[in-house]
Amino acid sequence: MMERRMDTALLVLLMGHLAAALEVPLDLPQPPTITHQSPKDYIIDPRENIVIHCDAKGKPHPSFSWTRNGTHFDIDEDANVVMRPHSGTLVVDISREKADHYEGVYQCTARNKHGTAVSHNIVIRQSRSPLWSKERIKPIVVQEGVSLVLPCRPPAGLPPPIIFWMDNNFQRLPQSSRVSQSLNGDLYFSNVLREDSRNDYICYARFPHTQTIQQKQPITVKVLNQDPVDERKPTFLIPSGSSSSQTVLRGQVLELECIAEGLPTPEIYWTKVSGDLPAQRWSFLYYKKNLRIVNASASDAGDYRCGAKNKLGSVHHTIHVSVKASPYWISGAPRNLVLAPGENGVLTCRASGTPKPSITWLMNGIPIENSPKDLSRKVEDDTIIFTDIQMGSSAVYQCNVSNGHGYLMANAFVNVLSEPPRVLTPADKVYQVIKNHRARIDCAFFGSPIPKITWFKDSRSSTLDGDPYIQHDNGTLEIHTAQARNSGKYTCAARNMLGIFENHVYLEVKEPTRILKQPEYKVVQRGRSVVFECKVKHDPTLVPTMTWLKDDGELPDDERLIVDSDSLTITDVTESDGGVYTCVMNTTLDHDSASAELTVVERPDPPTDLELTDQKKRSVQLTWTPGDEHNSPIQKFLIQYDDSLHHRGHWHNLTEVPGTRTTAHLKLSPYVHHTFRVLALNAMGFSRPSFPSRMFKTEPAAPDENPKDVEGFGTEHDNLVISWKPLTGLQSNGPGLRYRVMWRQKAVESDWSTVTVSNNSRFVVSGTPTFVPYELKVQAVNDHGVGPEPDIAHGYSGEDLPVAAPENVQLVVLNSTLAEVHWDPVPHKLIRGHLKGYKVYYWKERSLHKHNPFHMEKLILMFSGNHSHGMVPGLHPFSLYSFNVRVYNGKGEGPVSPTQQFETPEGVPGAPTSLIVTNSNLDTLTLEWSPPHDRKGRITGYTLKYQPVNNSNELGPVEELALLANETSVTLPNLKYSTRYKFYLNAKTVKGEGPVISQEAVTIVDEGKMSVASRQVDIATQGWFIGLMCAIALLILILLIICFIQRNKGGKYPVKEKEDAHTDPEFQPMKEDDCTFGEYSDNEDHKPLKGSRTPSNGTVKRDDSDDSLVDYGEGGDGQFNEDGSFIGQYSGKSGSRDTAVGHESSEAPSPINAMNSLNSFV
Repeated sequence: MMERRMDTALLVLLMGHLAAALEVPLDLPQPPTITHQSPKDYIIDPRENIVIHCDAKGKPHPSFSWTRNGTHFDIDEDANVVMRPHSGTLVVDISREKADHYEGVYQCTARNKHGTAVSHNIVIRQSRSPLWSKERIKPIVVQEGVSLVLPCRPPAGLPPPIIFWMDNNFQRLPQSSRVSQSLNGDLYFSNVLREDSRNDYICYARFPHTQTIQQKQPITVKVLNQDPVDERKPTFLIPSGSSSSQTVLRGQVLELECIAEGLPTPEIYWTKVSGDLPAQRWSFLYYKKNLRIVNASASDAGDYRCGAKNKLGSVHHTIHVSVKASPYWISGAPRNLVLAPGENGVLTCRASGTPKPSITWLMNGIPIENSPKDLSRKVEDDTIIFTDIQMGSSAVYQCNVSNGHGYLMANAFVNVLSEPPRVLTPADKVYQVIKNHRARIDCAFFGSPIPKITWFKDSRSSTLDGDPYIQHDNGTLEIHTAQARNSGKYTCAARNMLGIFENHVYLEVKEPTRILKQPEYKVVQRGRSVVFECKVKHDPTLVPTMTWLKDDGELPDDERLIVDSDSLTITDVTESDGGVYTCVMNTTLDHDSASAELTVVERPDPPTDLELTDQKKRSVQLTWTPGDEHNSPIQKFLIQYDDSLHHRGHWHNLTEVPGTRTTAHLKLSPYVHHTFRVLALNAMGFSRPSFPSRMFKTEPAAPDENPKDVEGFGTEHDNLVISWKPLTGLQSNGPGLRYRVMWRQKAVESDWSTVTVSNNSRFVVSGTPTFVPYELKVQAVNDHGVGPEPDIAHGYSGEDLPVAAPENVQLVVLNSTLAEVHWDPVPHKLIRGHLKGYKVYYWKERSLHKHNPFHMEKLILMFSGNHSHGMVPGLHPFSLYSFNVRVYNGKGEGPVSPTQQFETPEGVPGAPTSLIVTNSNLDTLTLEWSPPHDRKGRITGYTLKYQPVNNSNELGPVEELALLANETSVTLPNLKYSTRYKFYLNAKTVKGEGPVISQEAVTIVDEGKMSVASRQVDIATQGWFIGLMCAIALLILILLIICFIQRNKGGKYPVKEKEDAHTDPEFQPMKEDDCTFGEYSDNEDHKPLKGSRTPSNGTVKRDDSDDSLVDYGEGGDGQFNEDGSFIGQYSGKSGSRDTAVGHESSEAPSPINAMNSLNSFV
């Protein structure tokens, strides 16, 4: 028996699995199937016609009949009842008959030749909203502090009404932890208060089906306060006792209630004794007096404890909850079964409930035990097994599951068919899916026996089985993560023993829609513009639609909101524009969205309602109401005042307070007529000022302070000027402000001299001794008294010039440029003023060298008063100086000390003034120089160093030569020809050698003669010069070509004839003997140039730079011809140079001649 049950279970699982994939096409024979029916409990509105739904499908189309209260309902005999065409739906016209006449239990039957389907029982009941019974409710009089229950007891309606309490003005009565409504609608007071007295406690009942509201008569409650009620611990008003029980059905809402009374008002709390409250399904209502659990399940059964406590004690109540269940499907209702002749199948009706339900089978609406016998059918409890079924066994089976809490009723047909396969999905259907999303390609099929489905792609090389493909029982092919390579043509093949059917569909994988640049959070000031950007990337084959939302709703219809393809612009922003803006990019397949918030800010509105309180002599309390901060928090408030007595119309800052405060305690000055105003500051700036407060006057008083910055000084040698910073009108504290000025000599025991001054800030005391210390005081006085005792200030009477010069003045020479001078300080009494310091005057009389006569104006060194010596820098070596010293004070300088002289020793000489190279013989060079301009002593000689320099600028060995002081030239023998030399020359004194002057020269051999040229001749070997010459040659060639073309255009005579007739020496052929470019080579940079000319004296004056041609010229204005050669004459220092230039001018111009001219030029 157990083995047979296991086989049956396996068969049930297998056949149920296959049956779920089939949907019989309507063109094939099939038993009826109920598609639509009214609910089991159908409450109707008595004001409307009754419509009882019953629709079904089948082949052939089914016919319909009804039963009412278990007997046949003949609709033809009731003129008020009509059945809709091609449907079993009944429409009852209640215009001639009351609706309650049609209350009852209805059931619909749909049948054709293949079977009969029945609906569940439909219970028709009329909704009711009865009136409250008329009653006279006596006023309720209670003592303050006791508990109270106001009953509602609404009339029984269908469905039950919704209860709420209101007053005569249709305002809901306030509820709290002390006053609340129970589940049955009564109003509970844990304790009553005097304010609970009223005459309009009205209970309302709203009947939702008919949308009517019924009202109970008002209840009057009067609370007395005669005998105070003692405080008491809590007790429960509902439920009663220490425990109770409650039953709830599975899936419904469990509501547990505990209401307690006590004084003070008790606090309610809940716990579950046997576990925790279900997560996310429980909540508290009515100030924790109601525990609500939705979708109750078996796990919610158990004991729940509610507690009430106040400061006097606590009380508990336990509620035992039982969870029952009306029948419910375990694995769904029975499914239709399509079988081919000879196949096996199973119908299952798996359901559960509490208590356990009973299961009854019917066939075509008749209990199965009363139905015709079928050898292929076997009933086992909740299962019907079909074995080797044959044609003619088609029928509709009903499964009825019931217990004491309800029932389930389901139809499932068995259809015996023999059909070849067919695919119901339209051919060539195109499926589009976004990349990386799930793709499902349908292959809805039918056949009997059940066909086998096979999928192919493109070439049909192999079936699509395994990763990444998943084939479902209903024929659908799924790709979990679609990629571009999955696009293409797919073929679905359905096979059974009767044939094969193929269907082709297409899959297109599209790129996802993505927002590349999201809108960003914006804070903008009112009146300005803001732009939200939303740049999107999408598949080019999909048509996108950009939509902007505000706060998840449509954008306001406002011309200020401008929507572009990738942005939203809001102009002239207002505060109502603030919110969350979302850009949504939709395509037919997907969408993407991004949001950003707009915060509109503005300067705050001005504060209002300024009020002055707590007024005292010198203080007042100011309060105000802040204005709208416009989304930018107020940082601080600035309080200003206007003094209409002293400075009307001018507002002064008084104090600041944080933005969280709206009051300030202001300390005020006497004798001021105050008017206050307040400004608010946020990130956008200050608000407009508030309206001024009323005036607040402070009474006059004696001054609180004295003038500051009291000083004493003299402008003449016999006076004392006393000055101070006067008080402001606000500081005066009263009318008649004046100053009491006091002074006396510091070192002399004497009384204070006093004078009173008005409208002034200084006073001059005459006839004082010269530079005497004084003690000073200035005190403020007004008509109401004198100020505090002033502090003593100190000053001096006027200064006079010093009467003595520094003595014992001495000078020590430290080196050739620095000396140190010493003196004895002048006694303080002889200075007659504030000692400022000492001045050293010094000047250069002459140089000790006869060649350097020099006179220098006087120089001054200043030393502060605490010095008695100082350094004298910047002296010239080998010179005679004079100096003297004098003291000075604030008035001026004193007498001069005796003038003294000193000499500076020799120093290191400067560089020789010039160094030139001349040619004397074949193998010698002559150097000529001038002595240093700044000798700084007696020249004792010169040192000459020289060394050769090769083509790679490497220096050779150094030769050194000592020369006498009176020499200004030297001839160097045995020099190598065609060699560049570098020369270094410096002068010497007894202090050492001075800086070097350098020069370079190159020895050159030309036809057995030694010539000397400065390094400047090497310009012909420089790359830039060669490039320049080449450019000039190219320019000449271009000019020749242009001339040739112009002559051909003229057509008068051949070019050659013109050349013969007009020979131009500038354009003659250049030969080697004529110093042309033909033999010129930059490989022989240091060889003598052919056709070169030697300057008359062979020297080149050199500077430290080789970069400028102008620096090398000694005279003459050189110009360049178009071919780059020099033109014009050059002037030099000697006549022989002119002669040479003149001789060379007869030769044809060439670059080499230009070089010769350059030699003459330099």
